[in-house]
This record gives sequence, structure tokens and C-alpha cells, in this order.
Amino acid sequence: MKEIIVSLLISADEYQRLYQGTVKDVVTDAQDGRRVRFPARILRPFVSHEGIRGHFMIRFSEDNKFHSITRL
Repeated sequence: MKEIIVSLLISADEYQRLYQGTVKDVVTDAQDGRRVRFPARILRPFVSHEGIRGHFMIRFSEDNKFHSITRL
């Protein structure tokens, strides 16, 4: 299992566009410098009135399929 750690700060308005399907993927830099893209839908459990804020560990399989996400 591979993993990356990302820091996210997504406002409620920005996430609303993701939720409505206008934008489907989140693109950000991992802490190790890699540019990563993942489906916005995996963030739904972490949405608050302020949006999404925090550090997250994303685990994925050897063939780059999403496995899990955890708030750190």
C-alpha cells in the first residue's frame, strides 16, 4: 500500500463547486513535493461549514487505486 500526505485548505464555496460536479478532482502538492490528483468525493466525510481544512493521509494500491483517507 502506498500513501501520500497532503495539506488542504478548501473554502466552503470552493467545495460547493466540487460537490455540484463542476469540478471533479482536487489537484494539490503532497508534502514530499509530488503533484497529486484525486477525486473530490473522497473528501465528503471531512466537510464542515468552513469547508475542508487539515492534513490528510491518502492510501492507494500499487496500481494507484484509492483505498482510504484519514485526517491526521
